[in-house]
Amino acid sequence: MTHHEDIPRPEHPRPQFVRAEERWLNLNGSWQFERDPSDSGLERGLVGRELEGSILVPFCPESELSGIGDPDWHEAVWYRRTVELPDAFPEGDRVLLHCQAVDHDATVWLDGVEVGRHRGGHTSFTLDLTDALAGRRSATLVVRARDPRHEPLPRGKQATWFANTHCQYTRTTGIWQTVWLESVPTAYLERPRITPDANVALDLDATVRHGRVGQRVRAVLSDDAGQVAVAETPVGLQMVPRLRLEVPEDRRRVWQPEDPHLYGLTFELLDAGGEVVDRLDSYAGLRTIAVEGHKVLLNGRPVFQRLVLDQGYWPESLMTAPSEEALVRDVELGLEAGFNGARIHQKIAEERFLHHCDRMGYLVWGEFPDWGVSGQGPAGHNQKPGATFVAQWVEAVERDYSHPSIVGWCPLNETHQYLHDRFTVLDDVTQAMYWATKGMDRTRPVIDASGYSHRVPTTDVWDSHDYTQDPREFAQVMGGLAQGRPHTNTGENTGSAVPGAPDYSTPYAGQPYFCSEYGGIWWVPPQERTEEDATNDEGESWGYGNRPADEEEFYSRAEGLTRVLDQDPRMFGYCYTQLTDVFQEKNGIYAFDRSAKLDMERVRAIFDHPSAYEAAG
Repeated sequence: MTHHEDIPRPEHPRPQFVRAEERWLNLNGSWQFERDPSDSGLERGLVGRELEGSILVPFCPESELSGIGDPDWHEAVWYRRTVELPDAFPEGDRVLLHCQAVDHDATVWLDGVEVGRHRGGHTSFTLDLTDALAGRRSATLVVRARDPRHEPLPRGKQATWFANTHCQYTRTTGIWQTVWLESVPTAYLERPRITPDANVALDLDATVRHGRVGQRVRAVLSDDAGQVAVAETPVGLQMVPRLRLEVPEDRRRVWQPEDPHLYGLTFELLDAGGEVVDRLDSYAGLRTIAVEGHKVLLNGRPVFQRLVLDQGYWPESLMTAPSEEALVRDVELGLEAGFNGARIHQKIAEERFLHHCDRMGYLVWGEFPDWGVSGQGPAGHNQKPGATFVAQWVEAVERDYSHPSIVGWCPLNETHQYLHDRFTVLDDVTQAMYWATKGMDRTRPVIDASGYSHRVPTTDVWDSHDYTQDPREFAQVMGGLAQGRPHTNTGENTGSAVPGAPDYSTPYAGQPYFCSEYGGIWWVPPQERTEEDATNDEGESWGYGNRPADEEEFYSRAEGLTRVLDQDPRMFGYCYTQLTDVFQEKNGIYAFDRSAKLDMERVRAIFDHPSAYEAAG
């Protein structure tokens, strides 16, 4: 057995690229655990001794489901467990350790020997344990995770004050996604890249680690009727030539929200005699994203993007979904409310979440958790961590490149660029993250920074954030798009780090435009209100603007705001804030526990509404 139903999150964490079931081992479950508040554990010998407590992986120590539930700061934490290789792992195979996410700085030892390090709390990493195992079938795995409080790290929405405040939430430290082992042959396939081409073909870039001359890579595409296309190419010394799978016209079926068709796709590594050495089972969607003038086109047609802001937090497990069903349910909730996609906000989504978006036809904008939070963005207070942001973002784009549900990339969010200080490290980081994304992916639009300061003149998409609550005033704010004067987040930003300092953006150049944050209506049903819901003070229950007097006013306000956007023929979409309440932030369509707060038929009528953009063709 590679996993057991009595451990948390037992499903395969990388569903787009899967080896046979017997080739992987889920390491979730009970681990030894110890806090290291002064980060002195290495000097105190924690690598080589038993740890004092226990934790349920993959849940972080701040969460209830971990069995600890301590939301205080954790400068460093340690994990330890014995690893037994299953009998199904063949002798002579290589053994890989995969960590889906460890926040923030991870070091890994096997039987006291350091086998690798990784920096980045939201991105996956893989370490080869083969040499350290030296033929043994059992070993002790130790992981140290450091999460320094005073460094300006990419934290997303994790609070940099002690308590949850405003739109910052309980922190996550250490292991917070699945840890697993994989058995691979000496020469093996790494994660391939899948690129749809004009809805007629798939271009495939496969990578073979420790490949040998004489080996070949074969890719087979299939649908319900059987094999659709096959391609084969030799393995070179340094790289594998691109494979191209031409899809016959009578077998072409594009991926789109109303019909998210996925082809089966198999990658095989063949030896010189034609025997299969390694195999990955995968899937692909045939779809294109294009920018033409002010339009973003999906498969050559305008599809209005009715997005919802999804923070990806749960009460009992924080950034980790408590179960597979919880991931699926969030997609279902978005669809039931009338949205056709989400902006995954200040978080890199779990791979299994993106898998469900792929199969359920849910559009996604991939985003990097760049907030500090107190020093929002990559400049922070001392302007040092730019390279860290770029490196971790590149890892995220590479990991998620092949998901058809992802229709755009958003490296930064609400970064401030002040008029009196136009050229800063933030400029360099914004340019680097934008051009690194474009260099890695020429098939999707990239927005340099969502909201506030657009600093790349050639950015593919423009947007703004605006939480005006009066629909008539909102119409005036958003009304200049037809004249080439869209609303921008310039002028005085009262929430900026420098009060009164106006933001500065490069001039708008006619790019596709959408309001990527609006709404945020503060609503707590009267029967569920507590004393803290009576104020809008910092740290208490809150939402944007004044709370509606009653539920009817909520519907009226949400509908009025949304019509301003979906009835503008030059607006290609919107993103409503937000899918669920999160702790003190009570502006979700649903409650934090995913229960209904509103009449969902009425909510769906607001958001699933014909748009002028689609009608204009």
